[in-house]
Amino acid sequence: MDNVSMDSLIVKLYDVNAVKFGEYKLKSGLLTPIYIDLRVLVSLPVLMNQVSSLIYQQAQQNKLQFDSVCGVPYTALPLATIICSRNELPMLIRRKEAKDYGTKRLVEGTFRQGDTCLIIEDTVTSGSSILETAEVLRKEGLKVTDAIVLMDREQGGVDMLASQGIRLFPVISMFKLLDVLLAAERIDAQTAQDVRKFILDNNTFRSKKENGNAPATKKPCVEPQRELSYAARAELPNIHPLASKLLKIMEEKQSNLCVSADVTCSEELLQLAESLGPKICMLKTHIDILKDYTLAFSQKLQALSEKHNFLIFEDRKFADIGNTVKHQYEGGVFQISSWSHVVNAHAVPGPGVVKGLSAVGKPLGRGCLLIAQMSSQGSLATGEYTKAVLQMAEEQSDFVIGFICGGKVTEKPEFIHMTPGVQIQAGGDSLGQQYTAPEEVIYSKGSDVIIVGRGVLEASDRLEAAESYRKAGWDAYVKRVSRSGQ
Repeated sequence: MDNVSMDSLIVKLYDVNAVKFGEYKLKSGLLTPIYIDLRVLVSLPVLMNQVSSLIYQQAQQNKLQFDSVCGVPYTALPLATIICSRNELPMLIRRKEAKDYGTKRLVEGTFRQGDTCLIIEDTVTSGSSILETAEVLRKEGLKVTDAIVLMDREQGGVDMLASQGIRLFPVISMFKLLDVLLAAERIDAQTAQDVRKFILDNNTFRSKKENGNAPATKKPCVEPQRELSYAARAELPNIHPLASKLLKIMEEKQSNLCVSADVTCSEELLQLAESLGPKICMLKTHIDILKDYTLAFSQKLQALSEKHNFLIFEDRKFADIGNTVKHQYEGGVFQISSWSHVVNAHAVPGPGVVKGLSAVGKPLGRGCLLIAQMSSQGSLATGEYTKAVLQMAEEQSDFVIGFICGGKVTEKPEFIHMTPGVQIQAGGDSLGQQYTAPEEVIYSKGSDVIIVGRGVLEASDRLEAAESYRKAGWDAYVKRVSRSGQ
């Protein structure tokens, strides 16, 4: 579903009273200013079919592998039924209580030991309902590795389920819903702000961890560590010198803003670097879209980076065999290694792509970001791919300084997390780019640097816009570090 129809669906959910604002009590007993009541969908077949299609699209886009589908009782049961009927998929029904007659089974349907079951849910807060269903299925000998939810309240459910070996794929996030309803004038700015604050202040998984009650992690990828400030991370003994330099710049300038200077004229790019330089920690370029590139331009850009103390990041996205990327990085028209502090690469070709780049960049003190996730709709950079990227980075940490990602993908503080697709007004475009707000990226998702393009470039006052992003990103970072007691 494209962004326009997704926005339309969100507005429809509000209009049919499936999204309510006020004061409501959740299953956990927590009072919330927003309540998602998708039970009304059973009386609205057109909307029910739209929602079911969206959920199944998530399974297809993320290439999920499963033998059967189970809806969490009760609201998700009709959704799972429609999905299975339309796509001719085996369905299982989990009973909330066993019958005291007949088979007395808790799971109805036909399955084999070791089959994988995909769980469908309507709304997730803490993730407890999905986990309860998963535990029943697992006791019957089924595997549960993935779940899809229509609405993620973004209060810790993703993290809690991940700690139990279940990946959660949300169709709509709470922050996305708020942005759409605000833009559609269904709610006012104060309501949106109040709900955002509530969501950020009431992360159920974080609260459990702080109280020592978080569920035991079955397959941890990394050991959780206490949050460190940028300055403290810059002094870590094993950190790459360039990553250390970037963190020091961020601390000194109180900026975690990287502006994506996607302009086609070299003079305009230099003007951007001159005017926005004091506000940013990094300037991202797509050098091959310049219509008038010269080596003299790259020298002027280097001078501005030194003058205003920011790094240059050429968003080249290298994705070829080692020998080829070595020549692309070092030579050709652009001679990227001679002026860009940081480049990035896809991990698809394997470790050879990093080795080829490292042969050129490492002697020059350069660094590389690996693309672990992307902000475009339907991206394949998820799941096992992301895990492989992390392993590649750890094996070549003498050149890899971090990741392009949607949020924190490793707890190792030596790595930098940079997130593209950031706009204060979140949403998306017609080409599949998905935007996320600075506070969500830095505070909620744990990233380090926000990459902002059109949010600054399309503003009537670019300097004012850059300052608003710098402040939003920095405030979110300060709030995050303060939360951990630093």
